[in-house]
Amino acid sequence: MTAARLVARCVRGVEEVLADEVGGLGTVRAVGHREVRFTARADPAVLGLTTADDVFVVATEADGIGRARAGLDRLRYAVAAADLDRVLRDREGCGGPPGAGTIDVSASVLGRRAFNRYDLEDAAGAVLSRRLGLPYRSRRGGVRPPEGGSSWRVTVVDDRATVALRIPARPLHRRSYKAASVPGTLHPPLAAAMLRLAGPGKVLLDPCCGAGTIAVEAALAGTAARVLGSDADPAALAASVANGRGAGVIWALADAGALPLADGAVDRVVVNPPWARQVRPRGCLAGGPDRLWREVRRVLAPAGRVVALLPEPCAPAGLVVERVLPVSLFGAHPVVAVLASG
Repeated sequence: MTAARLVARCVRGVEEVLADEVGGLGTVRAVGHREVRFTARADPAVLGLTTADDVFVVATEADGIGRARAGLDRLRYAVAAADLDRVLRDREGCGGPPGAGTIDVSASVLGRRAFNRYDLEDAAGAVLSRRLGLPYRSRRGGVRPPEGGSSWRVTVVDDRATVALRIPARPLHRRSYKAASVPGTLHPPLAAAMLRLAGPGKVLLDPCCGAGTIAVEAALAGTAARVLGSDADPAALAASVANGRGAGVIWALADAGALPLADGAVDRVVVNPPWARQVRPRGCLAGGPDRLWREVRRVLAPAGRVVALLPEPCAPAGLVVERVLPVSLFGAHPVVAVLASG
């Protein structure tokens, strides 16, 4: 069986983490800006990629796109020549839905061009519509396409365009468990990437659990034998409980600066602390972040590890920085810091 040509997209900065996860399914061909290209057997297992925002079957690639509008003609020609039967077969083999009533296209382009993303979308969409016999729904003007359509993506980097078809009916980052939300809630694939950086453990704690994303992702992935999530905000904890129903997480209403845990009780701490940007710190944390790190050091086992999403690189007292990954998330540029006991 011929391997499917696939591309998984992710948060900027965690490409290597995604590549490591992809390596368990197939062969990584290239790691680029917010994406990992790979080949793998067309199998529903690709829909289990936790660190990917989305995953696609590659339909075609076109060189020589350049900066002039003539690049749109090159894109149209490449789409017209693509083996769409193969793309649709691979999509269905990977667990995607077998049909659709409409076509929509989402595009991104790096660098200044004589055309914009909507020009790319409409150029590819018109050809796909003609070839597949389905109506094309343009996003031009900010129009949201209808649910249940066949969703395609065009990316242009340097002089190369890639056209690909989304495998699942909706993006992978839209987790089915996440029905409740709170301000500052963490992007699920980023939470999954942080958990992979933390590695497996016996007891994992998120002391600022918010809507419970980190803890639920950990429980569903089997990252630790016991997963604990706590927050000082009753509304946030209620959202966590709702999202984590059936996942087996142990929840607690607790101040992250005064945790109800014994010394050395956990060996993994994965946390997205509230640093007064979207969420104001409560309780002891209102007095400063040192209160959090003091408690983290206290409850962390000697060989434990901490992974934290921070507004800037830092080394909290008593912890050693092992790795820092700058990431881009919804216009912000925090870092994922991997920390160990000092």
